[in-house]
Amino acid sequence: MTKKIAQFLPYQPLLLRILHGSTGLFLIAAILSAYWTYDTYDRRWGGFLPIYQDIEGIHGTFGLWTLLIFPAFAIYAFHRGQRRLIQPDSLGKLAQVGRPIWWYTLSRITNTLALVALTFALFSGKMMDDTWLPKGELTHFWYYAHLTSWVIMVSAIGLHLLMNARVGGAPLLLSMLTWQFRDKDRPALWLAHLSQWRSGVRQGSWTRWFQPLTATIVLEIAILVSIMAAWIIPLLH
Repeated sequence: MTKKIAQFLPYQPLLLRILHGSTGLFLIAAILSAYWTYDTYDRRWGGFLPIYQDIEGIHGTFGLWTLLIFPAFAIYAFHRGQRRLIQPDSLGKLAQVGRPIWWYTLSRITNTLALVALTFALFSGKMMDDTWLPKGELTHFWYYAHLTSWVIMVSAIGLHLLMNARVGGAPLLLSMLTWQFRDKDRPALWLAHLSQWRSGVRQGSWTRWFQPLTATIVLEIAILVSIMAAWIIPLLH
């Protein structure tokens, strides 16, 4: 995308674009391979793709990469990108139907829903055993949970795109695809920012992270704990 086009787009922080883009790419690949996995091993509700026995491993790889990147994206979303998520007064603003703030509030809610849906999909996927489907074991609770999670995930992505298109139109969607960035966003500065953050943590700044304990912070903690549990619980079996 040229600089001339990029200057007419709303600016998105470079780190947001990298985390959002990489999470989105691996997630889309996981969704597509998830359907092919279903088509290969299940087909109880119809199917048309060719049977490919190795597709489950491919789906698992895309899901794993999504799981690895997602915590960083979630932390960014709940801190630097917090204004894009549900707010304490969001329910009240939903009463202003048809006004711009109503659309902005719906956009924030759908952004938050997408994070929750992805957490559910990643957690339920990690709870599955990769031998179930090849053995024809299709009645496990976590398999049904994972199927449900992907239906919710696809719906959440659709709403996320529709609401952001409604709020910002094509310029907002295209702004996530440009590689242009401002001087303050230079990757060369990231190491210095990380050093400052680590210094603040050592000085006790972490004690103020959860003050006050809002519903948004509780949701962030729940998502991060779920991701940690997704790694730990399978090790205990």
